[in-house]
Amino acid sequence: MTPRLVVLAKAPLPGRVKTRLIPALGPQGAARLAARMLDDTLARVLAAGIGPVELCTSPAPDHGDWSGYPFPAGLETTDQGQGDLGERMARAAKRCLAGGTPVLLLGTDCPALSPERLRQAAQALDQHDAVLYPARDGGYTLLGLRRYHPSLFEGMPWSTPQLLPTTLATLRDLDWHLWLGETLSDIDEPGDLYLLPEPWRSELV
Repeated sequence: MTPRLVVLAKAPLPGRVKTRLIPALGPQGAARLAARMLDDTLARVLAAGIGPVELCTSPAPDHGDWSGYPFPAGLETTDQGQGDLGERMARAAKRCLAGGTPVLLLGTDCPALSPERLRQAAQALDQHDAVLYPARDGGYTLLGLRRYHPSLFEGMPWSTPQLLPTTLATLRDLDWHLWLGETLSDIDEPGDLYLLPEPWRSELV
C-alpha cells in the first residue's frame, strides 16, 4: 500500500528554529537556513512521487507564525499539536496508521534524503514492519511504519546519541521486521555546516 509522507516542521522564525546553529549563524541566519531546508525537503518529498505528502506543523498551519510562508501546491497541512517530539510524532503516526495507511515520518534536517532514498524506503516498507535511515549523530533521519506501538515514542532519549540504539532495541523487543538504510547526516550543529550543498553555504555568508 502507498505510504503517506509526513514532514514535521516548525515555523522558520528567528530564535525558535535551529537554535544550536545560532552561535555560528545568528538567529536570522539560522532561521534562513531552516526555511531553506524546509523548502528543499518539501520539494524532495513531492518529487519522489510516492504518495500523499503532509506538512505537519508547529504551530498550526493557520497560525500567524506561518503568515507569508508559500506552502507548495500538492501537499496537505496539519497541526502537530502539543507535547514533546515523541508525542507529536506518535500523534501523526497513529492517525495515519489508524486509517490503514503506512507512514514515512521525517524532519527537515537531512538534505541527503533524496527522492531516490525516499522511494527506496517506501518500497522496503511494503515488506517490513518498520524502516529507518540512521543518522551519524546517533538518531535517525526517517522512520517508516506499517504498524503502531507507543513504545517507539514514549520515554525515548530524543536529540541524544542513544536514540537510534534505543529505538533498535525497542523494535527487537517488538519482534518487528526492520529494514535499515544507509547512515546519513543531519544538519544540527555548527560542525555539520560543511555538509550543506555548496550553493547553500554561499547563501550563509
